[in-house]
Amino acid sequence: MTDQIRIDVPGQTLSLHADGVELARWSVSTARNGVGEREGSECTPRGLHRVGEKIGADAPLHAVFVGRQPTGEVWSPALAAEHPGRDWILTRILWLEGCEPGRNQGGTLDTRARYIYIHGAPADAVMGIPGSRGCVRMHGPDIIELFERTPVGCMVEICG
Repeated sequence: MTDQIRIDVPGQTLSLHADGVELARWSVSTARNGVGEREGSECTPRGLHRVGEKIGADAPLHAVFVGRQPTGEVWSPALAAEHPGRDWILTRILWLEGCEPGRNQGGTLDTRARYIYIHGAPADAVMGIPGSRGCVRMHGPDIIELFERTPVGCMVEICG
């Protein structure tokens, strides 16, 4: 059973661990604004978190979510062309909760209240370089695998 996710912001990777052993590693994209915990910063928060909620278990690959609800749309290049600049949240969502009061939990630093997720991104999204608005983005097949292997409550460490 998976017991920890580690996100290496400088390396732009996410790794899955059980009993201290790395089970898998994927390339990701964290915030283009870097790391930080302040509300409105569009930065990726650091520290210890947990998966508070899993959303989209039965959604198709590239299903579009707005406000954590499926819209019925499925991302495609044509849909993207109709909505330039849209912040695409696709396929699956792991909604993170901060575990460190005063760092990433509570007040203007609260990860959950900032709607920070690990989520799917468009097929043409570049991984391995910062590009998100604070969340951790993954390619669709990768987030599906992570989602299936990750229980609610799984610890998530974001280092950067």
